[in-house]
Amino acid sequence: MKHIIIGGHGFVGQQLAANLVKDGHQVVVADIEDKQTAHASQVEFVRIDVTSRSSLDRVTVTPDDVVYNLSAKMLSPIMPRAKRRDFFWPVNYHGVANILDWMDKANAHRLVHFTTDMIYGHTHEVPTREDAPAKPLGEYGQSKLETEWMCADWRTRGFDISIFRPRLIIGPGRLGILEKLFKLIDYNLPVPMIGSGHNPYQFISVFDCASAAEAAWRAGFPNKSYNLGSDDPPPVRTLLRDLINEAGSKSILLPTPAPLVKLTLTTLDLINMPLMDPEQYLIADEVCILDTTAAKTDLNWKPLYRDEDMLKAAYREYRASRSKSGASPTSVALHRQ
Repeated sequence: MKHIIIGGHGFVGQQLAANLVKDGHQVVVADIEDKQTAHASQVEFVRIDVTSRSSLDRVTVTPDDVVYNLSAKMLSPIMPRAKRRDFFWPVNYHGVANILDWMDKANAHRLVHFTTDMIYGHTHEVPTREDAPAKPLGEYGQSKLETEWMCADWRTRGFDISIFRPRLIIGPGRLGILEKLFKLIDYNLPVPMIGSGHNPYQFISVFDCASAAEAAWRAGFPNKSYNLGSDDPPPVRTLLRDLINEAGSKSILLPTPAPLVKLTLTTLDLINMPLMDPEQYLIADEVCILDTTAAKTDLNWKPLYRDEDMLKAAYREYRASRSKSGASPTSVALHRQ
């Protein structure tokens, strides 16, 4: 039996591959680009492009193998409104259709598929359960939601598919929208918040995402969707204040009137000059907490990492990277644990 990780050189994919290799499993990493990882010599790498069905045939898959789909176009970099559909859908939707067809041709019917909590849109209940209404606020969330509908159809054809809906995934090695935050802190600039910052805004660790994927395999790929998020997320204000203190920065937190900020950002978005994606800023002042009871109960999984620890870890790696490049300001000290 092989563990085939589509998108295995992405943020979660690298961690999942490392975990599986450590446990002695045969791992195939299939990705559009090659990377030198610590476990590179212990995995088979196959270069693929999920938007090309024939490309997937380069990966040998058998009925005994298991597949993890971690390929995706994410919300970073920020795309202009006019380009979003063409950016997200070829990989996020049509790529998944290609993967399922490729698996079916080989009678390989066990899949772990990652989507996103962005399928929910605005918060309608706290915490949000898996049966909450799905009303995405943009092309990213919609492209992911429609893959869930696709998977539901394939389940009726004999597939076993576990779906994960993670909150914003953080940890050392990932920046995305966090890079803007880290730069403000590095240069001792004010850190604006959309709203007061008193709302909790849940994250999920890359390590906990990888362990959830393994847990689904060990549980026999339950045909269900599962939320992934941290336990006891702190308020945004507390999270950012702790990070500023960790960095030794002189930055201050700047509350803003959320309705006015959202109106401004929406106006910029309408004229194709986005500063943030609407799927990010429209919920930034809401209490965004996922209920992870189902994953804990069905999969014997639980998150082990706290939001504040992972955010600090991401910042430390960012600072270390900037220090190596000689780009970091000398006025900010890096405190290490």
